Amino acid sequence: MTVVECSLCPKQCRIPEGRAGDCRIRVNVGGRLRASTYGTVVAAHIDPIEKKPFFHFHPGATALSVATAGCNLHCDACQNWEISQANPEDVESRPLPPDELARMAVKEGTPFVAFTYTEPIAYYEYAYDSAVACTKQGIGSVLVSAGYANDGPMRALLRVVQAATIDVKAFDDAFYRARCGGSLKPVLNTLVAARQEGVWLEVSNLIIPGMTDDPGKIADLCRWMKANLGEDVPLHFLRFVPHYRLQNLPPTPVQTMDMALKIAQDAGIRYVYVGNVPGHASGSTLCASCGAVVIRREGYRLMGMSLSGGRCASCNAAIPGVF
Repeated sequence: MTVVECSLCPKQCRIPEGRAGDCRIRVNVGGRLRASTYGTVVAAHIDPIEKKPFFHFHPGATALSVATAGCNLHCDACQNWEISQANPEDVESRPLPPDELARMAVKEGTPFVAFTYTEPIAYYEYAYDSAVACTKQGIGSVLVSAGYANDGPMRALLRVVQAATIDVKAFDDAFYRARCGGSLKPVLNTLVAARQEGVWLEVSNLIIPGMTDDPGKIADLCRWMKANLGEDVPLHFLRFVPHYRLQNLPPTPVQTMDMALKIAQDAGIRYVYVGNVPGHASGSTLCASCGAVVIRREGYRLMGMSLSGGRCASCNAAIPGVF
């Protein structure tokens, strides 16, 4: 019996014939590794690009957002666990090959396709081939990923997309191992790779009461980001609400979210946002030079922009992003 080793992520699953890896969807078929979900999706929706979240990448654009079943992490706080933690045969799916996905985006008038909801690394070949097919149709592609991947495959995927938002679960390796089934270092490597490969990068971090709300760890993340990614990579702190394995916890207090915001600002991160708190004052983008509102939002809705050629209309300072 032939055992195949998967090289996509640090788990390096050794998969016996007829079995699947830890992500549930990468299967050893006759001694060759196959992605059992290739060309099928469990979700396909049109979302505002801001929902990914991207706040400095084509504000107001829409993205045809797709996912297959499966994930190579198993986070206790997963908000899409019904599809990310499901066996592919246990969830309803529909055929949507890469070329058809690209044509659908053209037909729907969405300038981007987003690989999101579950983990694009798990359905790597589908994400890669779809991004290439979309490019041929004049459609861009973006990744929404936890970034838990080996360097080679991750860089190859980054080279066929235009932007990535990476979810750092916590700046704490012990948390990754206990609550996510992974580790921190590969995620940090992905963040650096995204910057080096030249895609637009934004970072998100879920603040969970009693788990990822330690001020010291939040400050460590912010200092690492400034030193390794620069001060202009946007950081989104996302408020936890109870679900999946953490339904016993309360929602994160807004005061805790405000604390994280201040820590990041004090650390020198210039564009920091608080998500999942409707009406929060951080929802709009301010010019870091003069403080003028350059992108006004209400929730995920774009309400107005005061930019000229990517520069603040008030002081002419450059605003980092792709506009």
